[in-house]
Amino acid sequence: MKNRVTGIGGLFFKTKNPKETKNWYKKHLGFNTDDYGCTFWWKDKAGNDCSTQWSPFSENTKYYEPSKKDFMFNYRVENLHELLKVLKAEGVTIVGEVEEYEYGKFGWILDNDGNKIELWEPIDSAFL
Repeated sequence: MKNRVTGIGGLFFKTKNPKETKNWYKKHLGFNTDDYGCTFWWKDKAGNDCSTQWSPFSENTKYYEPSKKDFMFNYRVENLHELLKVLKAEGVTIVGEVEEYEYGKFGWILDNDGNKIELWEPIDSAFL
């Protein structure tokens, strides 16, 4: 596979109070926050609209499991199903099953340090 990761799709982290954290970032850093955090819009080399999500999660979230870390990275990818087959053949631990939504496909892996990594084949136009 030529292109595996094409960009950073999101930065997710745990916090005691997600609402207060979103408000702090809105007030002090100008983040345009909503229920999910903040979406940053940018263009790729071909001029396509793309997004990166910043999201504080409750400190009690189970979403990052089986990782024990307080964060999770989301990477934008192309051809998620094909990439997961390649990664599995390379011995990478796949977590769960692919989930598909109107805004893209999601899959999860563990890196060599046990960090859960979310792989996202986005449909950015769903947000426009």
